[in-house]
Amino acid sequence: CKFEQQNQKIILNNLNLSIIIPLLNEEESLEELFSRIDKVCKTNHLSYEIWFVDDGSTDLSWSIIENLKIQHPQIHGIKFSRNYGKSQALHAAFEKANGEVVITMDADLQDFPEEIPELYSMVKNENYDIVSGWKKKRFDNVMTKNLPSKLFNSAARKLSGVELHDFNCGLKAYKKQVVKSIDVYGDMHRYIPVLAANAGFRRITEKPVQHQARPYGTSKFGTERFVRGFLDLVTLWFVSRFGGRPMHFFGAVGTLMFIIGFLSALWLGISKLIDVSKGIYGHLITNNPWFFIALTMMILGTLLFIAGFLGEMIIRTTRESKNYHIEETI
Repeated sequence: CKFEQQNQKIILNNLNLSIIIPLLNEEESLEELFSRIDKVCKTNHLSYEIWFVDDGSTDLSWSIIENLKIQHPQIHGIKFSRNYGKSQALHAAFEKANGEVVITMDADLQDFPEEIPELYSMVKNENYDIVSGWKKKRFDNVMTKNLPSKLFNSAARKLSGVELHDFNCGLKAYKKQVVKSIDVYGDMHRYIPVLAANAGFRRITEKPVQHQARPYGTSKFGTERFVRGFLDLVTLWFVSRFGGRPMHFFGAVGTLMFIIGFLSALWLGISKLIDVSKGIYGHLITNNPWFFIALTMMILGTLLFIAGFLGEMIIRTTRESKNYHIEETI
């Protein structure tokens, strides 16, 4: 038993690829997808494992994964108790990946497994931390996907500083150290390259990849993903700049607002004293709108300063935990 465990450990340490495939109701495509991956890897002499992550499917997807596992031991599966989202699916599989290069791809057959060898070579031989797929020619609806995607990617490049044309492409290759060093949460799967860059992995490039129309089923993502994606991008930009030091933002803004409010109130008080010294009576400071503006700014400034202080305390005592429940792993 100990000898078998040692052999298993040696095999895992020498594994070329971990291929991670999150899915939701993709029963029609799974067997064909595996067959193409297996053929490509064997042809190119690449040892591999596959992690299918069933993100709460209601069809026969999990049964198909179980059957594939029986026939092919390099297949593994993670089954979520309900739909948690792509980021959580990737996070769960990243923790279990053993390959020296990690490939992520979608299960809908719009990504081509035939791209895997070149992606692997770019990470392994050219020493890139991340190689992101770029669907130059897309076979999606122009108005609901292509045009919004171009606008979204343009905004993402400007805000993040990471020069990629297609943040949403599911086909990406990573060094193992990258996926083990980052936490993917919320809807941040689109911004894994940004998270990696913030963690110090700067060798990021992209590769034009083939794309085809979905042969089975329907897309699980609507146009609202672009709205959520943009809001996530703003969040990521803020967190990357001030996430580790919230006092630098809230404290600075709060202090500035308090000082402006205090100086405004001081000016009102001095003006009143000057008027009294001149024998001018009859008007109250509280009748001046600036009094309430000054008071509001001092209150808001104090609250923002306290928020920054509490933020500093929280990040020193807590860390975001997993928010998904794995029902079964094979």
